Amino acid sequence: MFSQQNVNFITRSDDEFPSKIFNDPIHGFIKFEDWALNFIDTQQFQRLRDIKQLGTIYYVFPGASHNRFEHGLGTAYLANSWAKKFFDEQKLEQITSDDVKCVTLAALCHDLGHGPFSTVFEDHVMPKLTGNQWKHEEGSKMMFERMFKCVTDENGKNDADIDDNDYKIIRDLITGDATQNKKNFIFDIVANKRNSIDVDKFDYLERDCYHLGMKSKFEFSRLMKFSHVIEDQIAYQHKEYLNISEMFHTRFSLHARIYNHRVSKALDFMVADALCEANHVLKITDAINDGDEFLKLSDNTLNAIEYMQDPSLNKSQEIIKKIRHRKLYKFVDECLIPREYRSNLKETNFNKSEIIRHKIGNESISEDDIIIHRFKINYGKGDQNPLDDVKFYGNFGNFKESFNLKKSEVSYLMPEQYDDEIVAVYAKDPKKDKPIQDAFRALMKELNLTIKFNQGWTIPIQKQAHELL
Repeated sequence: MFSQQNVNFITRSDDEFPSKIFNDPIHGFIKFEDWALNFIDTQQFQRLRDIKQLGTIYYVFPGASHNRFEHGLGTAYLANSWAKKFFDEQKLEQITSDDVKCVTLAALCHDLGHGPFSTVFEDHVMPKLTGNQWKHEEGSKMMFERMFKCVTDENGKNDADIDDNDYKIIRDLITGDATQNKKNFIFDIVANKRNSIDVDKFDYLERDCYHLGMKSKFEFSRLMKFSHVIEDQIAYQHKEYLNISEMFHTRFSLHARIYNHRVSKALDFMVADALCEANHVLKITDAINDGDEFLKLSDNTLNAIEYMQDPSLNKSQEIIKKIRHRKLYKFVDECLIPREYRSNLKETNFNKSEIIRHKIGNESISEDDIIIHRFKINYGKGDQNPLDDVKFYGNFGNFKESFNLKKSEVSYLMPEQYDDEIVAVYAKDPKKDKPIQDAFRALMKELNLTIKFNQGWTIPIQKQAHELL
């Protein structure tokens, strides 16, 4: 049913099968058939035009104005291309044209569940409002369910010929849950839980770098070309080890330099506070379980709050006003937590009250003045090397066997540790940043932790690790 020529999704005439071409800055001219356009032209997908891919980072890097909409298109294009490579070139019996459609639609819809300002909603709004670990993938499944109903008639027919079984597969592909499916390798394409190599990363790494004015050395097109399905898993030519390593390094670099930028994170906390303060009006906690109400939530929600004539929104509106005038929460300090310290550094000995207890001077600071942001940056699989779970094949066309590679077989310059854990502190009132900084540094000195370089001031480690706590 499917065949690919260059970037086209179809080989039949446009008169017989209507299609639309998108001129994408990353992938060039990409074409979608009518069956895909019926999903693209829904309210659920069009909503992604109003959600910035990088959230508040746009306030810091003005070029980062791209949205989840174009990321969804790019990811769907790559997913379709990769699935069709196995369908057309490798001619696998276990992949069908319907599987190609399912993979394409899962990639298209994988970010439907993002709320206002993308990860701000997931990482800061939802934990504050509900205290749970709600993930955007859950929202994506909910929104896809609503989308599926919109494109399916009363007889259960739709232009993509997707049935109930395909629907379930697409939902699982969105979350990467391959437990109830037999074709495990197709779950490596969109949301790869095995080793984190997937088209979602291929697209957003390249797209984010492009809009941020950065260069990416990772070559996703080369990696896709030198891939092959072996033993129900996508394997790569062994020469691609360093290319894959570059992908993970690029991801780490973006998280360290951009996604956790100090000013952007301060804006994250302000936007989250503004949304949470308006929850009694917006009913966000109800919307996450209602596809029709969730549809109304986007980056435009902040503008709606700003101009509502409702006295109960004064606190939220005051925060938004500060954002407009760049009167932002203030970054205070941060420190790296050595791996051997992490298990001992808990809520009981590192919290806002402990910072206040180490206050120096007479200036008044309260817990409401302080934000503690504890986060991890890694290569995509916690503290593990994701390359340990990648399968490779040799040079001579032996596609029957795959193997793992050790770092010692590639380079001795590979990392020895694959994650950083960081604690950053912010002051909601910029005038209180100095007393909070003094207190935080005093606590860090007591705990024998080193402040990251900031304005030439560091605390040397004075004790051995085993003496801590």
